[in-house]
Amino acid sequence: MSGGGPAEPLQRKLDSLPDGPGVYLWKDGAGEALYVGKARNLRSRVRSYFASDHAESPKNQLLVRLIADVETIVVESDTESLLLENNLIKEYQPRFNVRLKDDKSYPSIAVTLKEPFPRLLVTRRRDLPGARYFGPYTDVGEMRRSLTLVRRIFTVRSCSWNLPGDRPERPCLDYHIGRCRAPCVGWQDEASYRAMIGEVIDFLEGRTVDVRMRLRTMMREASEREDFERAKDLRDTLKWLDQAEVPTTVEVVGTGDADVIGFARDGDDAVGVLFRVRDGRVVHREHRFLENVEGEGDEAILEAFLVRYYVPAEGRADRVVLPFAPAEYAQVEALLPDTLWLVPQRGTARRWLELAERNARHLLESLRLESFESDERAEDPVYALGRDLGLSVVPRLLVCVDISTNQGRDTVGSLICFEGGRPRKSEYRKFKIKGEGQQDDYAAIHEVVTRYLTRRRDEGKPLPDLMVIDGGKGQLSSALDAARGLGLSEIPMIGLAKREEEIFFPERAEPLRLSRRSSSLRLLQRARDEAHRFGVTYSRQRRTVRTITSALLDIPGVGPERRRRLLEKFGSLAGVKSASPAEIASVEGFSDKLAARVLEHLTAKG
Repeated sequence: MSGGGPAEPLQRKLDSLPDGPGVYLWKDGAGEALYVGKARNLRSRVRSYFASDHAESPKNQLLVRLIADVETIVVESDTESLLLENNLIKEYQPRFNVRLKDDKSYPSIAVTLKEPFPRLLVTRRRDLPGARYFGPYTDVGEMRRSLTLVRRIFTVRSCSWNLPGDRPERPCLDYHIGRCRAPCVGWQDEASYRAMIGEVIDFLEGRTVDVRMRLRTMMREASEREDFERAKDLRDTLKWLDQAEVPTTVEVVGTGDADVIGFARDGDDAVGVLFRVRDGRVVHREHRFLENVEGEGDEAILEAFLVRYYVPAEGRADRVVLPFAPAEYAQVEALLPDTLWLVPQRGTARRWLELAERNARHLLESLRLESFESDERAEDPVYALGRDLGLSVVPRLLVCVDISTNQGRDTVGSLICFEGGRPRKSEYRKFKIKGEGQQDDYAAIHEVVTRYLTRRRDEGKPLPDLMVIDGGKGQLSSALDAARGLGLSEIPMIGLAKREEEIFFPERAEPLRLSRRSSSLRLLQRARDEAHRFGVTYSRQRRTVRTITSALLDIPGVGPERRRRLLEKFGSLAGVKSASPAEIASVEGFSDKLAARVLEHLTAKG
């Protein structure tokens, strides 16, 4: 779609939109769904995409450029639009919607309740008719521990016979070691087997009080019949169960169970965490990372997590603890009308929430570290930077310029050099700013770039493949003006603004924002931080020298040469102050009388 507004066929559709609630699908020229959204008023919401103040982010700008058609579906209520939006997102997987990362890599435990004699299966898909699922388990070790405990405590069959139609001639080894009661040959009826499966479900839901009582009863019965090996096994199982479920607190959220939702976000990354709290214990933790969240508010992301992940989940508690109100809060509540939704500010529920949020932040940090390591292994950040910035030359030789000052004094410039993505300290340069640059950041940038490029050109050394200027449009403009003044305007330059990590280009109105996990952005940040460190160090050195020199300037009889000898001998102003008259008098050019005068002057100065 070309700029300047929607094409005529699309404009006709926009003009005829209804005013009621519904769902809209933006489509591209090939008919592919780009974005699915909901609206209380379809007409005003859909038309707003082409208002001058809508496309505030690069993501929205790209979406509007790709739009070729729109499809709308009218519904009766806001709640219906929320459900329909969710279903359409699942069906079309539009590229611009917030997405839950694919959960097929995480296994679940399935209880095949549709079978007369249900089994426990580990599966990565949820397509078994009538099955009850637990998970998915993002911690596979936790899932295995749960299965091991179930096998130790309950007599769930592990065979694949289609009971009761198929029957083997004799029971398998599980029967002989006490792990199954052989329903396959009719030695356990369906009623007692399904009662046992009900206990398994309670256990997997975290309700373990009855299980513990049963274990103790079984242990006592085994001892009474002198089956001490079985009694010992049951005792060890009980201990294992106690260790596996050590509660993080003895308190309960309210008077019953709860599901606690944690949330964390950092730039383009977000994660939602679900803590299942049963009888005062966290019995299970699940999480989902969310993709494509750039430009979305936290409330909208939390809504997506709740509607697409939590609401369809099985085994929910009758109360949900939230970190804050999601977008469309009333409609989300209406999806589970029998559930109590809480946003606590204090008390026990708040402490549970803090635990969930702490876990969310930890998971997000782990994701960023893993992604960065993966990106670093997969791609050279120097090549990635050249690609992301659209450079015609790979920026193997990169320099970064920073200005440091101390309240308008001791202003210095620093320039660091990276070659092949690594610091080349022999090419670091520091500049004592002269003239108006002492008070003007832009003038200081102009001076540093002019002096550096002039010397590189005059010495016949290679010019940088990319110059990074610490700052925004103003600083970048000053650097470009300096390069043009030297006839070197062909050198690629960008500005890197620290607050939002925006990248500014010459003659481009909108800045570029790279993903926080991007190896390109991390390379730029490393260069910028190194230039800042180098500049601050030099500025502090200048301030120290100025302070020492000024204290010695007005001592009668002590000129530049004698000041230099004092500092060489004692190292600092503090060293001179702490010296004895005899030590000062021993310095070349100093007498006892002059040494006494120096100490008297410094003492009076404080």
